[in-house]
Amino acid sequence: MSKNRLKKPAITHAVPSDKDACALDINKIGTLSREIAVLQAAMNDEIAVITDKYTGQFSPLQAEIANVQQGVQIFCEANRDELTQNGKMKTASFLTGTVQWRQRPPSVSARGVDAVIEALKSFGLDRFIRTKEELNKEAILNEPAAVAGVAGLTIKKGVEDFVIQPFEIEEAA
Repeated sequence: MSKNRLKKPAITHAVPSDKDACALDINKIGTLSREIAVLQAAMNDEIAVITDKYTGQFSPLQAEIANVQQGVQIFCEANRDELTQNGKMKTASFLTGTVQWRQRPPSVSARGVDAVIEALKSFGLDRFIRTKEELNKEAILNEPAAVAGVAGLTIKKGVEDFVIQPFEIEEAA
């Protein structure tokens, strides 16, 4: 049996033949990049127009939903015992949908975190203060010889990126 193998097409790139051709290609990259920027700006302008058009239509509908929701909630709260079989259920079913009463999990909020931390320390409640340990990468880069034998630690040097930066030319409108 022979296996059907898909052959990948060879990728061909236009390679400039000399320095002048390379300069022309860099110029082309700049021109194409500016065309993309112009198209993106036009697209964003059109999106803004569409957004403005529909935002005005959403507002009255959202206000009406909020009003109807408030009425449904008032009705359901007034009839909660009947709807939940005296609290045995957290969901009430209607022909067109359900309503639910859900208890949110406890949460903590703190204003003036530094003052709260100091207050916890003064009451001996350090167990409620988290200390985060993390690598000081800047210090490691300043003293690479000191950490040379540490397993799992690698210092990357000499990584080179190739960047093409076409000169920006202002085009006359």
